[in-house]
Amino acid sequence: MANIELILLQRVEKLGQMGELVKVKPGYARNYLLPKAKAVRATKANKERFERERIQLEAQNLKRREEAERVAERVAGLTVTLIRQASEAGALYGSVSSRDIAEAATAGGLSIDRNQVLLVHPIKTLGISNVRVELHPEVHIEIKVNAARSQEEAEKQARGEAIAREEDEQPDIGPLFGQEDEPVA
Repeated sequence: MANIELILLQRVEKLGQMGELVKVKPGYARNYLLPKAKAVRATKANKERFERERIQLEAQNLKRREEAERVAERVAGLTVTLIRQASEAGALYGSVSSRDIAEAATAGGLSIDRNQVLLVHPIKTLGISNVRVELHPEVHIEIKVNAARSQEEAEKQARGEAIAREEDEQPDIGPLFGQEDEPVA
C-alpha cells in the first residue's frame, strides 16, 4: 500500500519537526498521527492553511515548550515510590505500568498523563529504575521509580543500601545430623 503524505503540526520523535512534509504508512497516519492532531493530510488546501497559520502555531508551540521547560526545572530529580508485593528473589507479583507511575507522579506534584510516561517495558523487579517522561514533544525528563515491598525497604534502596534477601542470608545450622566438627580423613 502506498505511503500517505502528511504535514506535521508538532515535532514527532524519529519522524520530523513541525511543518515538515513526511510520508508514513497509512496505519500510522490513520491510527496515531491524525487522531492525536499531530499531523494533517498534505492536501493543497491544508498546505495553504498551514502556511497562513504557521506563525501562530509556532508561537503556541514555543509557549507550551517554555512551560514544559519550567515544569522540568521545578521537578528535576523527582523520585516516586511504589509499594508492591514481591517474591523473596525480588520479582514483583504483577508489574509497575505507566499508569501506576503517572498516578504516583501526580501525587508527588507532577501532573502527567499515562501516555506521557515512556516506559519501554513494564517494571517487574524491585529496585530503582529511571523512566523517561515526555512533558512536551521537545522536553523530556527522567524520574526515578523506586519499587519496594515496604516504605522501610524503599528508604534503604534510596540510600543505596543492598536489600538482604532470605536466600542470601546463611543461617548457622550447626553440626549436621548430630555430628561434631571433626576433620574428615
